[in-house]
Amino acid sequence: MIVEFRTYRLKPGSVPQAEERFGQALPARTKLSPLAAFWHTEVGPLNRIIHVWPYDSFEERTRIRAEGQKLEGWPPNIREFVEEQESEIFIPAPFSPKLEPRQLGGIYEIRTYTLAPGAIPSQIDRWSTQIGERTNLSPLAFAGHSELGGLNRWRHIWAYKDANHRAEVREHARKEGIWPPKGGQPGQMLLQENMLVVPAAFSPLR
Repeated sequence: MIVEFRTYRLKPGSVPQAEERFGQALPARTKLSPLAAFWHTEVGPLNRIIHVWPYDSFEERTRIRAEGQKLEGWPPNIREFVEEQESEIFIPAPFSPKLEPRQLGGIYEIRTYTLAPGAIPSQIDRWSTQIGERTNLSPLAFAGHSELGGLNRWRHIWAYKDANHRAEVREHARKEGIWPPKGGQPGQMLLQENMLVVPAAFSPLR
């Protein structure tokens, strides 16, 4: 499986209208393949919408996107709002949960780490030994590494009831030594980024 993250930077103040139009057009597109999630940013880089599409393979993505261009009513009429578009393809980690419609939380944290070249396999190994204990505190929505777009990126997405719940979980995990995973080599982490995002009313992952 591959997972495409499409991030659009919109004009300030246009997110609600763009989100509404996207939701209205979505039924036509989901006849071809399912949407996994749709969020807008609340904390971090603002005026972003993020839509997430899983595919069985690159070949399926190519075929479905070509068919999507022929659909009536798709793509959504939001071009007037879009200032920048970014597409990234990620490969889910072995322990990443299935992307399916679920109610997980009121907010999601998307954390993206840029690692040193060659560090992804050891990252997966270390996380595999401790991820079970961490997910007892709050649900993991996705974890995986980039294949196209910015390389050597490790993305993990966590669901929380709200911002207070996030702070409580992170503090408890740190105090109890549950998280972050131990054993990383110095110099392997080059950059850390995060954002808090809110699911749209039509997002399958909520």
